[in-house]
Amino acid sequence: MEQLLELSYALDTFYFLVSGALVMWMAAGFAMLEAGLVRSKNTAEILTKNISLFAIACIMYMLVGYNIMYPGDSAVSSVWPGIKFLLGADNEVAAVTAGGDDAPYYSGMSDFFFQVVFVATAMSIVSGAVAERMKLWAFLGFAVVFTSVIYPLQGYWKWGGGFLDAQGFSDFAGSGVVHMCGAAAALAGVLLLGPRKGKYGRDGSVKPIPGANMPLATLGTFILWMGWFGFNGGSELKVSNVAEANSVAMVFVNTNMAAAGGVVAALLTVRLLWGKADLTMALNGALAGLVTITAEPLAPTPLTATLFGAMGGVLVVFSIITLDRFKIDDPVGAISVHGVVGVLGLLLVPLTNSDAAFQSQLLGIVTIFGWTFGASLVLWALLKGIVGIRVSEEEEYEGVDIAECGMEAYPEFTNSGSS
Repeated sequence: MEQLLELSYALDTFYFLVSGALVMWMAAGFAMLEAGLVRSKNTAEILTKNISLFAIACIMYMLVGYNIMYPGDSAVSSVWPGIKFLLGADNEVAAVTAGGDDAPYYSGMSDFFFQVVFVATAMSIVSGAVAERMKLWAFLGFAVVFTSVIYPLQGYWKWGGGFLDAQGFSDFAGSGVVHMCGAAAALAGVLLLGPRKGKYGRDGSVKPIPGANMPLATLGTFILWMGWFGFNGGSELKVSNVAEANSVAMVFVNTNMAAAGGVVAALLTVRLLWGKADLTMALNGALAGLVTITAEPLAPTPLTATLFGAMGGVLVVFSIITLDRFKIDDPVGAISVHGVVGVLGLLLVPLTNSDAAFQSQLLGIVTIFGWTFGASLVLWALLKGIVGIRVSEEEEYEGVDIAECGMEAYPEFTNSGSS
């Protein structure tokens, strides 16, 4: 029996680590997607943001964020967990069980690794929404606070055993805790930042600003699609028995089918609206399908998961169009994909999970959005007043690559003034 428990421990720990590595690979997906959807003169800076935010997220979550999100028995209350610094001895050995008191343990460090890449995912959502006009160092300053306090606190309310969990709020892998949270922070930044120059006409018209590299954006989407198997699959937490292995398989299938449904639905929607296909909408349709199913990828049938993903694919198209009408400039559609569609995913949970209730889902949506948006708005405002958050008009015209990084991503093919 002891050998069996040790084998289960090793297998579940290994599965957690591999799933975390897949989610870490999503950082590359975000980097490629965003680099493809911005103009060439802003590519080096967006790549710098993506690798820097990942590093900052890892450090800040180690220093304080993980203990805020998972305080264990030391939690002060169901609302405020208290603050404890660094990973302690309680996290160096098996400290977490999954499935009851008699279940095998998995390594506490594997849990940290799996959770830290989720933090970076939430912060990556912000990066794309504020692209092409935000100061690099203001963005990185925001990342420090977001990954150490703002994200972990709302994560504690659900996944750390806080009051949202006690109220029955259901979010399997993070449509709300990760995706809507990142989108809420992004929305707060975009509202204070303002749109890119030339994006909207004085008559209210919307002027498309094409990205520089559609193959790169497509590659980024496929990387994200693949990484999502770790994102949702790893959130099952175990794979060491028949029931859990079957659950993981169902999560993988439903995740894949929702993405497929999102692509097809987005393509059909833009075909009906504009008479032709739109690659960027197809890419966002895939991501929308993935965000939709993330709240509950286990309970639906594969057909239902496909339909849920299709709903996300349709919604993301209309959301992107609507935000543009309100002059909310989001170069990559992150607020729509992760925020608006994240809400949809949370509201769909009770349709297939009888343990979830619409009232609890609404409470979670309002709480996570309200906290993240409010705290982020205050932080962005402080940064705006202290160091400024937007580059100058001249720097924006020349490209933030030169202004912020002193280099170009494509020096042999472009000049700094190109658009």
